Amino acid sequence: MSRFVRPSKYRHVFGTSAKHDLCFDNVKVSGNAWDTNLVKVNPKFVAVNWNSSGGGAFAVIPHKNAGKIVDGIPLYRGHTAAVLDTDFANFNDNVIASGAEDSKVMIWNIPDELGEPESPDIIPAATLSGHSKKVGHVLFHPVADNILASSSADLSIYVWDLTNSSHALTLRGFTDLIHSLSYSYNGNLLATTSRDKKLRIFDVRSTETVQQADSHQGVKGSRVVWLGDADRLVTTGFSKMSDRQVYVWDTRALNKPIKTVHLDTSSGVVMPFYDNDTKMLFLAGKVVFWMRLGFSQYLPYPTLSFHSNPFSSDGTIRYYEFENDELYFLSTYQSPEPQRGLAFMPKRALNINECEIARAYKVMSHMIEPISFVVPRKSDAFQSDIFPETPSDEPSLTAEEFFSGKSANPKLVNLENGFTPKPKKEFVSSAPPEEKKEEPPVLKTEELQEAYNNLLQKNTELQKLLGERDEKIASLTAELERLKSD
Repeated sequence: MSRFVRPSKYRHVFGTSAKHDLCFDNVKVSGNAWDTNLVKVNPKFVAVNWNSSGGGAFAVIPHKNAGKIVDGIPLYRGHTAAVLDTDFANFNDNVIASGAEDSKVMIWNIPDELGEPESPDIIPAATLSGHSKKVGHVLFHPVADNILASSSADLSIYVWDLTNSSHALTLRGFTDLIHSLSYSYNGNLLATTSRDKKLRIFDVRSTETVQQADSHQGVKGSRVVWLGDADRLVTTGFSKMSDRQVYVWDTRALNKPIKTVHLDTSSGVVMPFYDNDTKMLFLAGKVVFWMRLGFSQYLPYPTLSFHSNPFSSDGTIRYYEFENDELYFLSTYQSPEPQRGLAFMPKRALNINECEIARAYKVMSHMIEPISFVVPRKSDAFQSDIFPETPSDEPSLTAEEFFSGKSANPKLVNLENGFTPKPKKEFVSSAPPEEKKEEPPVLKTEELQEAYNNLLQKNTELQKLLGERDEKIASLTAELERLKSD
């Protein structure tokens, strides 16, 4: 055994769950089985897919409203079927996008206050139509403002220009459901995984597939994440024997992974999250179906037979440091409570004074729990070595500049003096409002009876007319045959 230990600033990072009064309790988490993270977070709000009747809904809760969430809070209810995914805009903390089973993508303005119970639900600022089947993922561009990607069960990815709420580009080539999306550091490339067991890299503007490779061969879900400004990807998935795997890929040559890590034989999908500032990769297990008898509808793949204990859970978050194409294991955050989804706070909103380098928001059965990851330091001074410049809330490009061919890296901000967010800005769509279909008037019983009698009379007249025409056709046919014989 070597006596030398690899030096690392993050060797002793530890995770701590928040106190109960800082958690979001009494949340009605959606029971939909589509494989997304269920939760998204930004410096102002937490968004969670909501379990509601009468169409799809999600909730957006300000951080200052942590604690027990009262019943009857206003929801975002514009969809007519279950909401599957949401994503906050990178450059406007008061804007969020949603995708749902009704094949629609919607853009919403978020009020700063949650609103009183039973207050009116929020209405969307824009509705994007084009997909023919359910929309499973939505993802904002990391560099350009007002650009959104959405993936659908119609086996396509649409890239939307939100400045005029129009469909700008379409990425195709999939033969089965799309599992995950991840932009490159400058947003020029988009990596995807899908149920056809392929890893693909698209050039967003040309819509061409620039790289494709066989990925994890298991039938369960796979994920992909771009490793920041490096030309490397990480995918998580399953082997044919249902072992959980992690692959590291060189994006310039996807002939085979350059690194393989075998995790365990648990059944939960692994959700990867990468922090480019610290070069840390977080791998969070996910419970694949609800933990009670009689809830088989929550199975993401109902035809599969799971050999593992259906009551087993996965509440672990492993974290690694990525260096020189190697993943160096650091530690594991463990919890007896399984996580149904996870999201990470942008770096600019963390508690820098306490050396908090990451904060995850964990979705459980009825609660969202913040988990803080801290580097233990004795000094109260700003630790520049663990807090390099990080992406800000200012876009580097406009949507028009991006689609015209310009490229840029994200704008960075120094956190030494703290971070001041931009004032609230409303999203306003320049597209004409969606025309509402007029519903037919409700008729009374007498009116329905009269309409039925009119249709019956018309049907009788048409049958009589049809009989007369048949007789005339038969007569003309006989006359034609007689003329031929003469």
